[in-house]
Amino acid sequence: MAFRERRVVTLAEIAKATGIHRATLSKMANNPGANIGSDVIDKLCQYFKCQPGDLMTFVSDGLE
Repeated sequence: MAFRERRVVTLAEIAKATGIHRATLSKMANNPGANIGSDVIDKLCQYFKCQPGDLMTFVSDGLE
């Protein structure tokens, strides 16, 4: 994952700083559309000092 300061941030570093389990972060990074709780998004937004839309995009399930 890239950080605003243009340095690479490891999942382990994010996990340690946020308290989010590394497996959850790995699931987010490797499984687009993974079901992630709003508490995790909140912690990531606080860590990266960003808005939720900076972290995720809408993925249609094709049910339209």
